[in-house]
Amino acid sequence: MSNVVAIVGRPNVGKSTLFNRLIGQRKAIVDDVSGVTRDRHYGKAEWLDKEFTVIDTGGYVPDSSDLFEKEIANQVKIAMDEADALIFVLDVTTDITALDEEFASILRKSKKPILLAINKVDSPQRYDEMYSFYSLGFEKLFPISSITGSGTGELLDELIEHLDFTETEEEENSLPKIAIIGRPNVGKSSFINALLNKDRNIVTDIAGTTRDTIHTLYNAYGKELLLVDTAGIRKKAKVHEDIEFYSVMRSIKAIESADVCVLMLDATMGIHSQDLSLFGLAKKNNKGIVILVNKWDLIEEKDNQTYKKATEVILEAIQPFNDVHVEFISALTKQRINKALDIALEVYENKQRRISTSQLNDFILPIIQNNPPPATKGKYIKIKYAAQLPSKSVAFAFFCNLPQYIPESYTRFIENRIREQFNFTGVPINIYYRRK
Repeated sequence: MSNVVAIVGRPNVGKSTLFNRLIGQRKAIVDDVSGVTRDRHYGKAEWLDKEFTVIDTGGYVPDSSDLFEKEIANQVKIAMDEADALIFVLDVTTDITALDEEFASILRKSKKPILLAINKVDSPQRYDEMYSFYSLGFEKLFPISSITGSGTGELLDELIEHLDFTETEEEENSLPKIAIIGRPNVGKSSFINALLNKDRNIVTDIAGTTRDTIHTLYNAYGKELLLVDTAGIRKKAKVHEDIEFYSVMRSIKAIESADVCVLMLDATMGIHSQDLSLFGLAKKNNKGIVILVNKWDLIEEKDNQTYKKATEVILEAIQPFNDVHVEFISALTKQRINKALDIALEVYENKQRRISTSQLNDFILPIIQNNPPPATKGKYIKIKYAAQLPSKSVAFAFFCNLPQYIPESYTRFIENRIREQFNFTGVPINIYYRRK
């Protein structure tokens, strides 16, 4: 089940610092200047073996005197509509501001779980000062320090109580789910429409596993699958500045409910940071990945070298996981759209591939014997055998005497040899080492 948590609050209360703390890496830029987070940041967080997606909704430098109406209201309303829970961050070092009160007024109308995180509570005096925030009308306050991590454990304990981690069983679960993701205006809607208009006997709309994605049944030319559609997001986003944010929230849920993610790029614009973020999120969720470069018909002068160079640029950008199909299409002229669908289904099959233990060991053990892991601190690492794990993702366990000493470079070596022998193109591979 998809779980998305949005961090909301006025500028300069520490949203990005909390975001970095929850996802365990310094991804969002942090500064003392309000509005420094111009882009939407999102990543995976984990607490008590439960994973969920976190979005930092900060990101605007308002010039208008009508600050709240034009910027914050839209952000909060979108977050309320799309997220499964919200963390409302406030700053204990400042009094309650008019913006805090406006936030609280809107959030109180939401039926979503709202957790108040009172940030910068890093001394007993500040702990006493946080009680004034009860006047905002919420039952529970969570004193935290995003910088040190103090109090975030209690916040997360409460948060996961409000999220649904159960698996949803549906009749259509046996069908491949192909999500079309990407930035606005890259041609997701055009691609889906080009597929669905191909034959009149194709379509019925099926309610998706999540409230905000549409699963459309495609049944033509011997193919039956579900298209997880994030198209049409621009119709609901009334303010242009919020289109990217709305796109992110929809795309995250589409990624988490899909088997294969088709990341669509615009041939006239190349690959951008948000494309890479979506790619990384699909990889983090262990989804099959296909990259489609749309609007190839708009590139006037092209030859085999144009195709080759464009492919190299994309594969270089997505390093180190670049065993991914890159296909150039035109949704407008329907150029190679059926081939794109065939590739997505091939990646789906790759994701289902299971290698027997004997077959894996017959192949990989001689390679390991000829190219053993480097000795560390005078100790030699001996890998005895390997097996594919019975999980939804593609994962292998290697049993050895000193798993803690195997370097990442050797893991990449092993992964590359597996990819050369078995077809896992488009599928992330996880390799684990366990003590024999």
